[in-house]
Amino acid sequence: MGGKTLRDSSPIVAVFVVIFTVVDDDLMVLLIRRGVEPNKGWWAIPGGRLGPDETLDEAAARKLVEETGVRDVYLEQLYTFGELDDPAAGGAVAIGYFALVDHNSVSLPQRDEWTTAWFALNDLPRLAFKNDTVLEYALGRLRSKMEYTNVAYSLLPQYFTLSQLQRVYESILGKRVDKRNFRKRMLALGIVRPTERTIVLGAHRPAKLYTFSSRQPTVI
Repeated sequence: MGGKTLRDSSPIVAVFVVIFTVVDDDLMVLLIRRGVEPNKGWWAIPGGRLGPDETLDEAAARKLVEETGVRDVYLEQLYTFGELDDPAAGGAVAIGYFALVDHNSVSLPQRDEWTTAWFALNDLPRLAFKNDTVLEYALGRLRSKMEYTNVAYSLLPQYFTLSQLQRVYESILGKRVDKRNFRKRMLALGIVRPTERTIVLGAHRPAKLYTFSSRQPTVI
């Protein structure tokens, strides 16, 4: 009998990574400008096809390094999406991940095509493949994680002030938090600990520097 086999009709498997950072108290996402059709010139979440003999986690980690130059940061599988592109084009199963990176550690690739850039979540360009839906989902997951894990470690340098930590939380949660209650909670939970280091910021007295008790994902 003629017609497509099961292998012929199997969808393409793609892996993409929503990469978040915080810049000047704004939550930002890394996007790539598509160099080919469909949606040439539109912006999209970085991703690509799953490589031969490559696990999903390996593909996500590879894409993260390709686009940012960093590794060993917070990286988690987000969701499996089945209807992000045009079904008439063959369709694809897209496994999404999200990652958190310290902006100062990132080195974006220099390319004439498929360029990358950071965009604020409240000022996004035209997005391909229903990526607005993906970003909304990823932001919801990230905000939820901030309530019961220490994942903010991946957005900050080794040493930081409690004010810097608070601004990261506010950038992600999209709201102000009470300074005294925030500091009390962070220290009571043991997420961060004080160091002997200080930093002078402007004309103010030296501020104490803190560090994360663990730079590995931890449920609190």
